[in-house]
Amino acid sequence: MDYARLRAQALTNGDDEEAVTVDTRALIDKVLARYSGEWTTLRELIQNAADAQATTVKVKFETLPSTSVPLPQTTNRSELLRHAVQNHTLRRLVVQNDGQPFTKTDWARLKRIAEGNPDETKIGAFGVGFYSVFADCEEPFVSSGSEAMAFYWKGNALFTKKYSLPQEQVTKDTAFVLDYRNTTTPLPNLLSVSQFLATSLTFVALQNIEFWIDDWRILSLQKKSSPSLGVPIPRDLETRAQGGLMKLKAAGRTSTQIDGTFMSVIGWKPQAVASNRNNEQHASELPSLRNFFSRLTSATSQAGLRGKAAKEEQVVQDSIAEDLTALSTSTIFLRVTAATIETSVSASFSAELERATKKPPPRETKLSILTSSYDETVASEMSASSQAAKVADIFASVLPSKKPGGRIFIGFPTAQTTGAGMHIFAPSVIPTVEREAIDLNARWVRTWNQDMLRVAGIISRLAFINEMADLDQKLKRLSADNKKGPSLADVEKFVPEALHILKTYTFLDSTPSAQVGELIEEGFWTAWKRPAIEVFSSRGVLSTSKVRNSSEEVSKFVGGIPVILNSMKNDPFIKKLIDFELIKDVTVDDICQELNAKAMDKDQLRHFIQWIANAASAADYAQSDLRRLLDVAVATVSEGGDSGEIITLGTILFYHNKNIPATLPMPPSCLPHAFTAGIPEVKLRALGWEALGIVPWVRFLIESAGQKEEQNLMKNPSFAVQVLTVLSKNWENLGSSAKSSVESALRNITVMPTKMGMKKPSESFFPSVKLFDDLPTLEGCANVKEKFLTTLGVRKTVDLDTIFTRLLTPSATSAGGAVTPRWSHMELIRYLASVEADIPSADMKKLRESALCPAEDGPRGMEPTKGTSRLYKVSELFEPKDTLRALRLPILQWPGPPGSFRTTSKEGQFLTKLGLRPYPSVPELVDMMASADEDLRRNAMTYFIQNHSVNGYAVFDISRAPNAILPIEGDEKALVSPSQCFVNERAAVLGYKILRKQLHDHAPKFGVQRDPNIMLCVDRLLANPPKDRSNAITLFEYFSSRLADLNMNALAKLKNAAIVPVVRKKGSSFGFGAKAEESVVYVKPQNCYLGNSTTYGDIFDFVDFGPNANTFLFKCGARTEPTKHEIATLACSEPARLLSVMQSPDKYLSLLRSLADDWSTLRKDKELIRKMRSSAWLLGSRELATSKQKESEDVSYEEEEAPVKHYVLAAPGEIVILDDYISYRLFKESLLCAPEDETLEAFYQALGSENLGSRVREQILVGTKRSRQDGAEWLRKHVVERSKIFLHEYAKDKRELVKRDAKWLEANLQVISVSSVGLRRSLQGHNKYHQEKRSAASTQGDNCWILYIAAEHKDDKPDMYQVGQAICQLLLNRPNQSAYIFFEPFLKLGLLQLRDRGYNVDRILRAKAAEARIAEEERRKALEAEQSKIREREQEWEQTRAAEAARQEVKTPTRDRMPGAFHDSPEDDHALAPPPQQEKPRRGFFSDLTRRLGLDTGDDNEQQRQLDNFVPPSHPEQDTKRPASSGENKGRQADDGRVTSPAVVQQNLLNAINSTRAHDSANLFAPPTEREVKEKATYCDATPAQNITFAAEAPRGMRVFVSKDLSIDASTFLANNIVRIKQFELLLRDCGEIYRLPAKALHIFYDEKGGTIAFNANGSVFCNLRFFNQLHGTGEEMWRGLKGQKRVEATTWWWVVLAHELAHNLVKAHDSEHSYYTESFIQQYFPSMMAKAVGWMAEGGGNAAGSGSALPPSTAGQTGIPSGSQQSAARADTQQSVAAPPPPYSEGRFGQPGSNGASYW
Repeated sequence: MDYARLRAQALTNGDDEEAVTVDTRALIDKVLARYSGEWTTLRELIQNAADAQATTVKVKFETLPSTSVPLPQTTNRSELLRHAVQNHTLRRLVVQNDGQPFTKTDWARLKRIAEGNPDETKIGAFGVGFYSVFADCEEPFVSSGSEAMAFYWKGNALFTKKYSLPQEQVTKDTAFVLDYRNTTTPLPNLLSVSQFLATSLTFVALQNIEFWIDDWRILSLQKKSSPSLGVPIPRDLETRAQGGLMKLKAAGRTSTQIDGTFMSVIGWKPQAVASNRNNEQHASELPSLRNFFSRLTSATSQAGLRGKAAKEEQVVQDSIAEDLTALSTSTIFLRVTAATIETSVSASFSAELERATKKPPPRETKLSILTSSYDETVASEMSASSQAAKVADIFASVLPSKKPGGRIFIGFPTAQTTGAGMHIFAPSVIPTVEREAIDLNARWVRTWNQDMLRVAGIISRLAFINEMADLDQKLKRLSADNKKGPSLADVEKFVPEALHILKTYTFLDSTPSAQVGELIEEGFWTAWKRPAIEVFSSRGVLSTSKVRNSSEEVSKFVGGIPVILNSMKNDPFIKKLIDFELIKDVTVDDICQELNAKAMDKDQLRHFIQWIANAASAADYAQSDLRRLLDVAVATVSEGGDSGEIITLGTILFYHNKNIPATLPMPPSCLPHAFTAGIPEVKLRALGWEALGIVPWVRFLIESAGQKEEQNLMKNPSFAVQVLTVLSKNWENLGSSAKSSVESALRNITVMPTKMGMKKPSESFFPSVKLFDDLPTLEGCANVKEKFLTTLGVRKTVDLDTIFTRLLTPSATSAGGAVTPRWSHMELIRYLASVEADIPSADMKKLRESALCPAEDGPRGMEPTKGTSRLYKVSELFEPKDTLRALRLPILQWPGPPGSFRTTSKEGQFLTKLGLRPYPSVPELVDMMASADEDLRRNAMTYFIQNHSVNGYAVFDISRAPNAILPIEGDEKALVSPSQCFVNERAAVLGYKILRKQLHDHAPKFGVQRDPNIMLCVDRLLANPPKDRSNAITLFEYFSSRLADLNMNALAKLKNAAIVPVVRKKGSSFGFGAKAEESVVYVKPQNCYLGNSTTYGDIFDFVDFGPNANTFLFKCGARTEPTKHEIATLACSEPARLLSVMQSPDKYLSLLRSLADDWSTLRKDKELIRKMRSSAWLLGSRELATSKQKESEDVSYEEEEAPVKHYVLAAPGEIVILDDYISYRLFKESLLCAPEDETLEAFYQALGSENLGSRVREQILVGTKRSRQDGAEWLRKHVVERSKIFLHEYAKDKRELVKRDAKWLEANLQVISVSSVGLRRSLQGHNKYHQEKRSAASTQGDNCWILYIAAEHKDDKPDMYQVGQAICQLLLNRPNQSAYIFFEPFLKLGLLQLRDRGYNVDRILRAKAAEARIAEEERRKALEAEQSKIREREQEWEQTRAAEAARQEVKTPTRDRMPGAFHDSPEDDHALAPPPQQEKPRRGFFSDLTRRLGLDTGDDNEQQRQLDNFVPPSHPEQDTKRPASSGENKGRQADDGRVTSPAVVQQNLLNAINSTRAHDSANLFAPPTEREVKEKATYCDATPAQNITFAAEAPRGMRVFVSKDLSIDASTFLANNIVRIKQFELLLRDCGEIYRLPAKALHIFYDEKGGTIAFNANGSVFCNLRFFNQLHGTGEEMWRGLKGQKRVEATTWWWVVLAHELAHNLVKAHDSEHSYYTESFIQQYFPSMMAKAVGWMAEGGGNAAGSGSALPPSTAGQTGIPSGSQQSAARADTQQSVAAPPPPYSEGRFGQPGSNGASYW
């Protein structure tokens, strides 16, 4: 939407302009006097004094004595002051200043709100601050110089009176006298007032402030300042703010001293009365949250502290109370850094800022920073002269270092804090209106303020630089004698002062706006061009680029770097410098520089290694930096003096390994343990060092063996034992490569001490080896681990060759001459088992491959007693067990009693490692079970079953074994392989072999499956299907148990295989006919159905093999019933047979309904659809007439018998769908109809059945067209309007039935009113027709649809049911009776009635309002066109006036002037005065006309009386003069004989019409501009309105008013006069259309007595219904409507009345001037009235409601249509005495007062 264009149109074409008015009292009370801050009034008055260049301000509270507590009888001023403070109330506040007196401009601005002070050097900006005095004062008084001004109220308006003072009362002071509105206000908190005054004095241009209470001077403040010293601006300081608006031009520094002298009463806290008066105060006296929560804390923990504090407080208060008038003094010292700011803004910016502040932005302004230095703060704290001065800290809010901290001053303090320990005085900062905060919201003001705050930050930085420079000078002066610079002790002395400076410039969160502090801080930090700032360090004040943040660890080994002192590190300013990275940590370069300077001592080296190790582990530095540090680090290690061992850390590679004793020799690349003690190894490794490894240490010992004899590893046994012990302890922690290196280093050197001397490891034996005495066994190595020695090669055993040579060689011969070995195989095994851990792997491999042991060969039961002569490998023998002996396996001979061989013994475990077998393998057992020896076979099977889990046979898949090892059922001797038998006995039905039952539990062990492979089973079933039902049950039940095994391939085979046996009767595949021979046929599962069916059992194959078997068949594709596709195919093929089977039409219809539900599926089969459309298979019905119906057509509905329906099978094309019940009733005997069911109707229609409406041809018979089509036009709009509601509601449930929408109807519908409408229906294909008379019918025209309305008489109205029926046929796909009935109420009821029933009609109501606005716009355009014609005719008049002037007489218009004579006259800019009054006016044409219309009886006095009845009596005391016209300003001109231009009169008449308005219009009535007409008389006042009240709205919106003293109830009156009101409204609307009046400008009123016919109330015209009723509203024609001659007479009468009232828009009084304009109105609009009258007379009876065809096009669409007939009106009147007959085509109603009634006429 183009809002700019709309605004321009509103400004150009809008209503009369009006000024905005303000309720002054509400504005002041609710806005201006309700400032949020405390002491706002004092603040504003002190600001006024500062702007007036005053030096002293005196604030005085005048009090009223208490009415309940008398004054004490004493002259002691302290007691009197105590009484006043406790008991007096405030009477008056007087604020005086010695500034410049008020100028005339100041007095004028004082009484104007929001004018403001345009002087940019002044503090005042908005011009509303003074009005804060109204917060407590009702009528302030101001005296200044020689003048005074008093403020006072008149109602809600504020007035002033100014007074010049007598000379003796003239003073140089300015005084504001504020009398308190409430005289019960207690005295304020004196300390709070004093602190506010002290704060206000800080920055304003005042020198003294005094605070008085009556005659007591409570406080006196004096401010003194030193001369300003220039502050140089550093080159690197950025002087321009970021926004570019402000620039620092110059700066200076001033010291300020404020002295305060005050009475002790300021610090006194009254005790006795305080508790009673706290309820009346709302500030500091209220209990704080701290006090509230303190009561919740533990009494025991707080009682002591509270008691002590209370006692101290009481002592102080007692001291003060002794003399409340005692004077105390206090002084503060401040430092002010003032700067001159140069501004630079664009012209547009300046204009916007001036618009907001009422003053231009200054080109140059001041900005100051107020701080308190350390010395000044200390001095201020010590300046208190008494205890009272310490208690009453009047400067608490002045010192920025105290809470709440620094604040923003704009001449006075605001509530905005700076967030730092400084005050900022910025008079050019623009505050919010209440002056409590900085305005950062308004666009231009925000930009200005932001730059001003940034400049404040720049000045803060400048002040900081100067304070740090002062601190540096102090330190240098103190340490001037120290050539090395300031010592640390000197530096520590200035830490408190440095912290004070940093605290002053530390920015925290500012309140209430945090953005203020952020902007100042932004300017502070960005003011310096380089990233650096001055800071106090261990070397004094230096730039942050030279200062480092050092840790305590670094300082232990370097000490020459400037660092931040530890006592300052926690300061927020320092933390911020570190966060900003302005102060960096000590760098590597710094440390390198220090380490290059000198070598470290022993302690410094220890700290350095600890620090660098920590740094390396934390990755604080790069490895290259750490390496640089190590390369330059050198230390001299000595116990004393400067000489000693030099350690260069750059050559260190290792640190001490804790696993190597520090007493043993270490290589030089290893740092001594003393310097790494306590440092975690992970940190040492971070330096690139490694722990000294065993390998390099061993190599170092080997390489240095010849240096010292006592440390020779290969010659000194004791040293060798020490080294071997260390290596032994660390051996397990060494890696494989390290072990290998150590082993290779020691293997070939004589490092082993033995009893035979130093030997190599491979030549040495453990002491436990005692086979031979000459072996070199170890000595002194008891603490060396065996594993380590074994790895080096020290032997624990003797090699096998030696054993075989020495031990197994025969050594004796028995008595029989046999050779006896020294050891048996058992003894050999025992020895080898005892030294098993020491046997080398090569020897173990040799033992496994050697034949060492015999097998058992003894008799049964004594098998171990004898062995075989043959020796076996251990891996060829089995453990000696009875279970294995039964299997005839080779068993190890182990002589001894049973159980002497144990597998858990050492010997048994050793034999197991050599390969002794505990059990046979599965293939060996399978071979045994397949043996011909039955015992061996049985024993092997038993062993396999019993040891299946123990021996782990499950991992072997025995099912794949081809050996026949398992017995089966039914054959005792037969054996089969595991894959050839199964467990499930039911599988035998398919011919499979079943495992013997005794082995079923062990079937999984042998790999026997429960069932055969499902595909093999399916193949067998297909090859041999069941022969009969019982066989089928057995087979199918088996398969049902294996449903889970059936895969897709198996199911595919089964579905397409004929495996289901079905019993069929020969001769009929569906079982119909007589008994026949039965036979078994096989069908596919998907072609049969499960269970039984009474409906389809005789048609389709149904089988039942039991629930289990049926489940299998269902899985294979069998179904419980036929599909809809199959049923449809059968129905199309044999419908008669199917119907005979079902034996009921209802069942057949149910079948069809089920097919209809699956239509979406059936329609996919094109062949089936073709068959369904051509076959006679659908069921249709024909209604047969009963005998009673044939005998009489007049049988009542109750007596009528139910119709008889005959059902017939027919093709879809032979059946019709009943969509027109009327046609059905006419032709039902010739119709075959579809069932009346929506589902079946849609199904029939989809198959080709037609609607009945398509077979019935309708012919509309139309009579002659009516000459007037008003009713038709209304009906068209009405139908279109109501169709929208109908379709919206109808489509909610039946959207698919809607064919067209309301937009189509509006574009294609034409309504024609004709004399008669007939409808002829004929049935196609039959010689049958029917004709009837209709009230409404629709038919298709050339390019539209036509709705014909029958109206034999003009008062006839159509049947809305038939109208809705005709429209439904256009909008709906299948219109029916329910649609017609549903549509009817929408056409009959009014919009409000529909809304009451819950329908949404708000959109239509809004549309009607929009139509009214459009009509009003068209009316306005017509008036503009008339205005244009007036201008054209005025130009023509100017051209011909000279020639006509000689021929015309100077007189008023006469009767010779015909109507319309002035219609095109131009306007005369120089209007002439009207002619002089005559004793008896001449009668002209219009005078005769008014007499004929009853407005003039011929008598002048009677004429005046008759005219006086049009208006109520005037009240002269209420008359107000209208502004004089231009002609009146110049005076009456002499009559020159020329007639006023008709255009001038016409323009005045048009202005009068434009001035009319609705009674409650928001536009103020403005009398129209009247151009001078010399024919008029004097001007008089407007007539007041009548004593009336609103009652209702007439049917077409005209409002009805009744007298307030009406004798009957308003609703009763409306009910009795509804028809008259309706006719009167139509008549007035006809009159208004002649004058082109807006409809809402005319009103109806009714009173019971009086002579007022009509009156004009400020442009609203009211007409009396009582006169209409008595003159024109009587007789029977009232109910039928005024017609013909009567209509012309009544309309003309009221048309003249309106002319009279319209003249009152120009002239108020009833004089000749009013008469002139009345006749001018009649003259101007007489042609329009005549055209109307001619039209009404031509109708010969007329139309009471229509406005005629003479209306302009813009109003033609709003005319009514003929009303109902006289007969219908009389009938309605008989049935309802108080209700009006229904309006044509609708039911209208009057809206109750406040309602919005709707009607159509």
